[in-house]
Amino acid sequence: MKPAEIHAKWKELQIKISQEFDSDTPDLKVILFLIGVQELGKGPGKYSKRQKEELMHIATCRLLSEMGFYELEGLDQDGWPHWKLVKPVPSYALMEQELLLKGLAITYFEDIYS
Repeated sequence: MKPAEIHAKWKELQIKISQEFDSDTPDLKVILFLIGVQELGKGPGKYSKRQKEELMHIATCRLLSEMGFYELEGLDQDGWPHWKLVKPVPSYALMEQELLLKGLAITYFEDIYS
């Protein structure tokens, strides 16, 4: 996807999620958190700050696995997924990294909503 397409689809995704959850417009961190909760598979719940950070990490690994950077290693005794780095993630500028994650998140939710 080109940057302009990512920006347009990102806005659509933000609107869809804010309507579905009857909440404010979510930013990238909120959307990563939602993906992490989805990947954990335990449904909504109360999470500590550390667990929220881990959920966003799970989401980032899951999204980057689509590009072959991470691979699911398995689940721990509590059912949390663990990922291993398969190949180094290139050093992206902050804006490039955000655009990449937004594009991958759009694709992730397109699969869920279709």
